[in-house]
Amino acid sequence: MTPKKFEYIEANTVEDAVSLLVKYKDEAKLLAGGQSLLSLMKLRLAAPQYLIDLNKIDGLSGIKEHPDGGLSIGAMTRHYMIENSDLIQSRYPILCESTSKIGDPHIRNRGTIGGALCHADPSADSPPVVKALEAEFKLQGPNGTRIVKAQDFFEDMFTTTMSSDEIMIEIIIPKLAPRTGQSYIKFSRREGDFAIVAVAIVITLDEQRICTKARIDLSGVDSKPITATKTEEFLIGKELSDAVIDEAASTVPGQVKPGGDVHGSAEYRSAMSEVFTKKALIQAIANVGSLN
Repeated sequence: MTPKKFEYIEANTVEDAVSLLVKYKDEAKLLAGGQSLLSLMKLRLAAPQYLIDLNKIDGLSGIKEHPDGGLSIGAMTRHYMIENSDLIQSRYPILCESTSKIGDPHIRNRGTIGGALCHADPSADSPPVVKALEAEFKLQGPNGTRIVKAQDFFEDMFTTTMSSDEIMIEIIIPKLAPRTGQSYIKFSRREGDFAIVAVAIVITLDEQRICTKARIDLSGVDSKPITATKTEEFLIGKELSDAVIDEAASTVPGQVKPGGDVHGSAEYRSAMSEVFTKKALIQAIANVGSLN
């Protein structure tokens, strides 16, 4: 199928794009990489009258150190740039690992991190990772900019807290504490498919290998990327023996609400959330200290 007729507009600045969103309201859509939007338009599941292209706007793409010692990623940064960034690999390898699992090279060469986050697919790779890294998103609208925590950004399937006249311009990732391990494990039918279950873990241990902080986020097992809060709380203050890891992973299925489809039943996804949380925990613990 082909999309319905629309008017294509190139925005020159963020302010220009915001003013167009204000003017055209729900009749407009933003074009970043277009890997999700154009497919929806071809299927007539999305039919904007105005398509506002962000690709000509300077300053929305790039990777650099943030003043607080963390990382700043422009929302229009292509996936392949993140996948191949030496800076990210040296500090946040979980981002490189998860990005390498997005679709295929064509999708990673065109798709953007901001577009993927705003699309908010509940089985996507980027959302659980930025949540586990406690990222913040800078949004710009007609009243200026505001910061939204990744933890608060995803509301439901394909739904976020971003208003229709706002644009994501930056992803800010804080500096990690010493002795922090990271891991991302994705289970899918084929390489590049959306996740049946994916687990992102960022965990910090003290010198006695006692867990002082844990972030565990999953996709593919709910209507949005979810945080296994009870599992995180269970781990704090414990030495992470095999028995503790087993018990921690066993708490995950009770916190997810997966739906069933042709790729796996709800019961199967729930069971796999325990299996792959255990695998990701073991990997994250093994990685503690590797970047410090």
